[in-house]
Amino acid sequence: MTDDKHSPDDIAAPSPSDHGPEHPGPVDRWTVRPETAADTAAVHAVNSAAFPTEAEADLVDALREDPSAWLPGLSYVAEAADGSLAACALLTRCLVEGVPALALAPVAAVPACQRKGAGQAVVRALLDAARRRGEPLVLVLGHPEYYPRFGFVPASRYGIRAGFEVPDEAMMALVLDDSVPVPQGTIEYPAAFGV
Repeated sequence: MTDDKHSPDDIAAPSPSDHGPEHPGPVDRWTVRPETAADTAAVHAVNSAAFPTEAEADLVDALREDPSAWLPGLSYVAEAADGSLAACALLTRCLVEGVPALALAPVAAVPACQRKGAGQAVVRALLDAARRRGEPLVLVLGHPEYYPRFGFVPASRYGIRAGFEVPDEAMMALVLDDSVPVPQGTIEYPAAFGV
């Protein structure tokens, strides 16, 4: 989660007109995989490069140290052709009125790879991984022009809200398993988010 001026989507993701469903080509140029222990420093560097402060990079490090938030296998990276990390995205455990859900944040791409499909590729792979694990719900605070391409809609449609002021259209939810009832209420983020 970030403020409006420094949203991961504004800085690190392709614009809504770039590489939508009708233009999937550039997404295929990235090798996307789960993060490994060897990637820790590179993931920190991607987040540091993508954002104007170290806040998102430090957030990822803090989440990695929180066993109640960190979910092994739900931090993904996209590699460029040269093997360097181009983008990364993370899902961690959050709760909605005590019911487990996932928070998508941060999503980051190094400046040279922004708006070229790396962020989109890593988010799609990460959401697919969450589906395979049987996770029912993902929440994101981000730009409403970007996240609907993945199926996100305003969380308020499900009666889900943040515990702080945020524009309704920016707090979004994606139901991954519609056979599970969607919880209603306030999102409880891991302590590292500071909210």
